[in-house]
Amino acid sequence: MSQLTSNYNVVTIKVDGGAIMEKSATLNLRINPTLKQEAEAVLGQLGIPMSTAVDIYLNQIVLLGGIPFPVTLPHDPESIDASKMSEDQIHAKLQRGYDDYKAGKTQNAAAAFGRFRESHQ
Repeated sequence: MSQLTSNYNVVTIKVDGGAIMEKSATLNLRINPTLKQEAEAVLGQLGIPMSTAVDIYLNQIVLLGGIPFPVTLPHDPESIDASKMSEDQIHAKLQRGYDDYKAGKTQNAAAAFGRFRESHQ
């Protein structure tokens, strides 16, 4: 039989077998405020408080013995991975870019990124 007792902001859970798990430690993090707001919006839709989500994440680290998802670098398509191109292929891509520039096929970078951000919200 499980037993749950609470004293102020400390919760103690005693499970059959005697294991006691107390929620009394504080974890302070500095994160990007936009990331925090976006995560809270998703978690709010799920009905999960941020503290519970962090607790789930930390429990999964302990249970799995590591981060519970692959942490890898994104794989670039071979068509833009310069390390997999010959010197001639690199020069050809650079020449195409220069030819586009000379032909006026350019965009303002700030405007292009602004449109990208708007379309990916």
